[in-house]
Amino acid sequence: MKTALVTGANRGIGFEIVQELAQKEFSVYLSARNSEKGNKAAESLKKKGLNVNFLKMDVSDKKSIEHAADEFKSKSGSLEVLVNNAAVLIDDGDILNLDPGILMQTLTINTTGSFLVIKAFLPFMEKGARIINISSDSGSLHRMRSKSPAYSISKTALNAVTRQFAAALKRKGIAVNSVHPGWVRTEMGGMIAPRSLKKGAETPVWLATEAPAELTGKFLYDKKEMEW
Repeated sequence: MKTALVTGANRGIGFEIVQELAQKEFSVYLSARNSEKGNKAAESLKKKGLNVNFLKMDVSDKKSIEHAADEFKSKSGSLEVLVNNAAVLIDDGDILNLDPGILMQTLTINTTGSFLVIKAFLPFMEKGARIINISSDSGSLHRMRSKSPAYSISKTALNAVTRQFAAALKRKGIAVNSVHPGWVRTEMGGMIAPRSLKKGAETPVWLATEAPAELTGKFLYDKKEMEW
């Protein structure tokens, strides 16, 4: 049985990815920083007969990430799929009015957090493993607008993290890609968003299961490459 880890997965797209991977007979670790919410989410899927376990991890805290990696090591010997989904969107307006503290907080969670999670869990990954970073078209330099500058900058930086790891891990046969899931009906995206959770999870799940093993270092939307 293959093993997957999804961060920030107690709700929204992350939760849907966990559910769909478990339905495809993965053993999935549902990660979240809040133990109560994370355990509740995992238990709801266990009741459906799915192989899902909660792993506490706050991606803004290096020690929390290291502790989660140690706990994972004690329970599982390998990791085939890592999905970096945890993120925040806490700014609006334009960069002229951006609070530097909000920028730093957003970068810590959305960018540095993913970098640290990859570093901590990479020892459990071998040839054929897949790393999927949930990004956004807000991080595309080609499409970038002035809205939510901290979020946009953090996702651009996350895309750079993707490219760096993809290049470094290509010789080891580990694929690393970024995904724009689209505007999805979640707590972050709002209820007027046109996309369902299933549609938002479609490309990440495809990358985790069916995409060509040699597909790496790309920015994808609906299974197709998009401009950085």
